[in-house]
Amino acid sequence: MRTTQGAFANSGQVCISVQRVYAHASIFDTFLEQLKASTEKLKVGHPFEESTDVSSLIDEPAAVRVKDWIDEGVAAGATLVTGGNRDRATITPTILTGVAPRARISCQEVFGPVVAIYPYDKLDDAIARVNDTPYGLQAGIFTSDLVRAFGAARRLRFGGVLINDIPLFRADHMPYGGMKNSGLGREGPRYAIEEMTESKIICWKV
Repeated sequence: MRTTQGAFANSGQVCISVQRVYAHASIFDTFLEQLKASTEKLKVGHPFEESTDVSSLIDEPAAVRVKDWIDEGVAAGATLVTGGNRDRATITPTILTGVAPRARISCQEVFGPVVAIYPYDKLDDAIARVNDTPYGLQAGIFTSDLVRAFGAARRLRFGGVLINDIPLFRADHMPYGGMKNSGLGREGPRYAIEEMTESKIICWKV
């Protein structure tokens, strides 16, 4: 399941990890059940073992912080679907529902193996909620309706929007970067050269 890969690759320590998912109410329960099943199949283990899917965070303080954010979300009314345990520097892959919009696990970058799932009824509402964040690096939308897909992509205030894929994707030739507090300018060989280039104009009046 692509959402599982996007949320838990590199133990969630990627700036474009999947952290919030909005699933239409008509498929919410099925989506959540499938996500839970695929998440619980992940093997938590030592980073040197090839069979390991999820391992430790960069250090134990990082894991303590992520665990604190999970506990804070649950204390504010979120439901812990699976995971949420800490063993030294390792956090088991975690799924939450009903996370308060202003809980840190929802509105700040968790940089850990945690994903929050929300239901929605109207796409307009989902887009408004997705945009309601100080960050705007990458987002993704899954749909069979390309008109709706491109319409949503134009309205999402993110530096990159992927249609029918997770926002974890990045290639060097892409103009990679974000909006709002996710930075200015774009990365990628061509765009980085442009950022470091001073242009000079010479005007010649004949």
